[in-house]
Amino acid sequence: MHMGNALLFILLAPIVGGLVAGIDRKITARMQGRVGPPLLQPFYDVGKLFEKEQILVTPSQNFYITSYLVFIVVSGGLFFAGGDILLVIFAFTLAHIFLVLGAYSSYSPYSFIGAERELIQIIAYEPMIILSAVGMYMVTRSFYVADIMAAEFPLIYYLPGIFIGFLMVLTIKLRKSPFDLSTSHHAHQEIVKGVTTEFSGPMFGLVELAHWYENVFLLGFIYLFFAWNPLIAIGALAIVYFAEIVIDNTFSRVTWQLTLKSSWIIAGFMGLANLGILYYLSAVVPL
Repeated sequence: MHMGNALLFILLAPIVGGLVAGIDRKITARMQGRVGPPLLQPFYDVGKLFEKEQILVTPSQNFYITSYLVFIVVSGGLFFAGGDILLVIFAFTLAHIFLVLGAYSSYSPYSFIGAERELIQIIAYEPMIILSAVGMYMVTRSFYVADIMAAEFPLIYYLPGIFIGFLMVLTIKLRKSPFDLSTSHHAHQEIVKGVTTEFSGPMFGLVELAHWYENVFLLGFIYLFFAWNPLIAIGALAIVYFAEIVIDNTFSRVTWQLTLKSSWIIAGFMGLANLGILYYLSAVVPL
């Protein structure tokens, strides 16, 4: 594994993630006819959070949120080091379980509802992420990110259905409408801040930092589909993220029932159909 890449991720992901958040806010403001905050406003906000007094509802919250950040960093580090993508997905999912436990450990009904919805979202997006890993294995014959990155052909050519399905769960993971069920970066959320309601000060700063790490990791996952050509891959990332911002500012939030059903239908139809076609092609003409 390339441990240098993991170290670069640990050091640079917060900077890249913060800049992406700033660009997101700026574009969103322009779409809404506002000037918007400065590009570096996310860094100012997180800096202020770390300057505030630490207030804990229960002592266990500190452990859960620290574990959430650690496992997000571990999953991203393993990914950029070229490690086993299944282990990456396991660490990534475990991180969000710690976030849910942190929300459950408080006594707020808003936090409790947010935790319930976060669990629903995990159930909604997890099958598609696993199908994405299986699809990449069927094309490259390896679960290692380094081998997938080294492919000399575009994965998107073999995995268009998987890619479309992953874009849907990407909207869930970026916490954007219409799937911002458990928490939201906007003021329209009817359950206040949902899963993060009872987190404040430095603890909430850790949650925001983990979100920046997570966004960089997710963009890295998208990169795999176009890794054969770095310039095309970077262009694809810009287009995909801009599309996510447009969707966020165009659609209203749906119910958790529709989120779960639509995610599974997309995963079942686009993902499984894509894998079925790949299996048939590999039986006729080895990939």
